[in-house]
Amino acid sequence: MIIAEHISKIFNDIKAVDDISFEVKEGETMVLLGTSGCGKTTTLKMLNRLIDASGGSISIDGKNIFDQQPEILRRTIGYVSQSNGLFPHYSVEENVSVVPKLLKWDKSKTRNRAQELLEQLKLPLEEFGHKYPDELSGGQQQRVAIARALISNPPVLLMDEPFGALDPITRAGVRKEFLELPELKQKTIVLVTHDVQEAFELGDHICLMDKGKIVQAGNAKDLILKPANAFARNFFDHQRLFLELSALTFQDILNIADADSAFQNNADNASLPEISAKASLWAGMEILSASSKDALIVRNDTLNISKIYTTSSIQEAYRILKQHN
Repeated sequence: MIIAEHISKIFNDIKAVDDISFEVKEGETMVLLGTSGCGKTTTLKMLNRLIDASGGSISIDGKNIFDQQPEILRRTIGYVSQSNGLFPHYSVEENVSVVPKLLKWDKSKTRNRAQELLEQLKLPLEEFGHKYPDELSGGQQQRVAIARALISNPPVLLMDEPFGALDPITRAGVRKEFLELPELKQKTIVLVTHDVQEAFELGDHICLMDKGKIVQAGNAKDLILKPANAFARNFFDHQRLFLELSALTFQDILNIADADSAFQNNADNASLPEISAKASLWAGMEILSASSKDALIVRNDTLNISKIYTTSSIQEAYRILKQHN
């Protein structure tokens, strides 16, 4: 869907982005992760020509973006910025309807689509459509920005630190709602963040950047367990335990350890909490921490098997797995 080959951007003889290449497959979410000034936002903005590349090529859905007028290109790509970019003198409905007006949609189609999206984002049009940005909370403003980016049903969505301006509690809530949006199931998404947890939660594929270059690319498990160099290893050190437990799933440990034998064939097992084998070890530990039970059932629907794990057996499996990486 998106192919960037050897792209660079030079500002005043300084390479903000230095000869990087990547591919984002259709329906995939790729995260550009790194500290401030590493080139991730510049890279994102080159994809919709808010910034033109100094060199290299970029194609979206097989079409060279440099063969298209920037304004026309941007109408086919959703874009969400950290500052939300809402027009303060426009109501919620007017803000969401900006792109449909440019595309000359009729009013009925625009309103129906706005109503559908805002309902999904827990901002019913009847209640919020007439309100202005300064009457909304930060989380509500960002939901409106997401609705505006999605309203024309673009195949590609670009997001620049979309949750970065929100407080931690609001950010976690909006991020959870974002993940659950039916609209996103078929979208190809490129997201910029400096938040490692956010990258691990949202990214199918992560590009870790430093000084304009991609240091390492892969999934969360690759980055946390198989760092390419010292920078990649050190970048995750301050959250390493949490990130490793978040990156590893029960599928990774199914053949390593079971619960203590005391839990096998126990009549009380029917009351144990359950979790999918696709869930992270961290999610399992959280369930056990919040539960009065000492074990949980892990179900693998693909293989039609279930296993029981305690906190100690999860920790032991994690230790063994670490020894082999």
